[in-house]
Amino acid sequence: MKKFPLLFIIALSVVSCQQHKEKVDLLVLNANVYTVDDAYPKAEAFVIKDGKFLDVGSNDELLNGYDAGDTLDAKGKTIVPGLIDAHCHFYGLGLQQQKVDLVGTKSYKEVLDRIVGFQKEKNVPFITGRGWDQNDWEVKEFPTKEKLDSLFPDTPVAITRVDGHAMIVNQKALDLAKITIDTKIEGGEIVQKEGKLTGVLIDNPMGLIRSVIPQPTIKEKIQALKDAEAINFSYGLTTVDDAGLSPEVIALIDSLQKNDELKIRMYTMVSNVPEYVDYYLEKGVYKTDKLNVSSFKVYADGALGSRGATLKEPYSDKENHHGAMVIGNADFKTLAKRLAGSPFQMNTHAIGDSANAVVMKTYYEVLQNKSDRRWRVEHAQVVAPEEFDILNDNLVMSVQPTHATSDMYWADERLGEDRIKGAYAYKKLLEKTGKVALGTDYPVEHVSPFYTFYAAVARKDLKQYPEGGFQKENALTREETLKGMTIWAAYSNFEELEKGSITVGKFADFVILEDNIMEVEEDQIPKIKVKTTYLAGEKVY
Repeated sequence: MKKFPLLFIIALSVVSCQQHKEKVDLLVLNANVYTVDDAYPKAEAFVIKDGKFLDVGSNDELLNGYDAGDTLDAKGKTIVPGLIDAHCHFYGLGLQQQKVDLVGTKSYKEVLDRIVGFQKEKNVPFITGRGWDQNDWEVKEFPTKEKLDSLFPDTPVAITRVDGHAMIVNQKALDLAKITIDTKIEGGEIVQKEGKLTGVLIDNPMGLIRSVIPQPTIKEKIQALKDAEAINFSYGLTTVDDAGLSPEVIALIDSLQKNDELKIRMYTMVSNVPEYVDYYLEKGVYKTDKLNVSSFKVYADGALGSRGATLKEPYSDKENHHGAMVIGNADFKTLAKRLAGSPFQMNTHAIGDSANAVVMKTYYEVLQNKSDRRWRVEHAQVVAPEEFDILNDNLVMSVQPTHATSDMYWADERLGEDRIKGAYAYKKLLEKTGKVALGTDYPVEHVSPFYTFYAAVARKDLKQYPEGGFQKENALTREETLKGMTIWAAYSNFEELEKGSITVGKFADFVILEDNIMEVEEDQIPKIKVKTTYLAGEKVY
């Protein structure tokens, strides 16, 4: 028998081992990985094949186990799963890039100045914008339309409050919408003063104005979606839950995604318009790797800042005023019963304690003999003590931590010292339900998920106020917050088996951060930057 030299045998063995290594697309090494997978919470390496995580572990075991087409040395940087915004207005954010930006204005004069500057530059036939908040002004009252009328006598103007629940319009816009002193609309208010229209509209009456605003062109719609995607990727957001879209816009999103012109993953809630509901209940749930259409967005009431949220007792700062339900109680229950017989989720905006009571009790009643429906309460801002006792696994609380730190300056004036204790109670909601899905509600708030993270953990605004945190007993831990922005948000979408953690078999969506979000000094959290965003193993930012 012929003998082979020992070195030859070793070399042959090495070649044989290399030949049996599985080929993969990307190997990520030397990382500080927070997997958000309870079975394997920390790792330093992972491999990706065909857009999914193939293996997660240590540098040594993965480096020796795979033949990678590309290798990324993370150099110790922190990696987290692709972030999910559980409640936002993605398309609205994109459209906002084409309108006058009124966020951060400190007076009505500054609002007017921005509108004048915008119109000089753009010269549009109908001026629209969003972002003003009278609570940030020295005079904390709704303005009236006289100055808009004098500046723009022939050009209609409609500017929306930051929360989307109030609007200031000029006379030209009122005339186009045929709104007069005698116009009556349920579910909101056409504000009058001394028998005259002020130009302020709250909730449902705003629809009359929206119906006469020129619709964006297809080119403008596509640009809006692409602009919003670029902004979201820059903040590490790989999935967004858009809270209310038409079938037309959803179809456009689907088309762009299929043509690889829009990459971001989207869970889109269908707006509660009768023909939209009929269309999708007949069509059924629609799901691809990028798009999930399986829910309807319903408005129970308005917003606290514009006193449209529905309260059980009158507002503390407005006598005999309770706010208003956007949808009638009977209509809400009828719709809930209809959706309970379908596979669709019902996701309802509820701010005030009265609205939350209606929503939670209706959910509880119509889902009594069903399990794991995950119907969502969007915002759940003010919840009375008795409502906490009916929460169960059929209900998911979808909340936005920055609302607490934006509203804390005036919320107690609206609610009083007793009701405020049940407001923005995220920790208590978590304890009752086991999970909370976290979002921003942008463009009502800023897009940054790091502002969300900071507000949830520190209960402070970006000026680090208040020193001890606002109602700090309802702060979340960093681990809870990261879960709320990843795996629990995925759960709220019925998508926890495909995303939300760095787990074998899930989409390879992940984010490399410049700092360690789990250990950096608390007040440094809002300053964290995204180094790189990956979607299905592809670098998208």
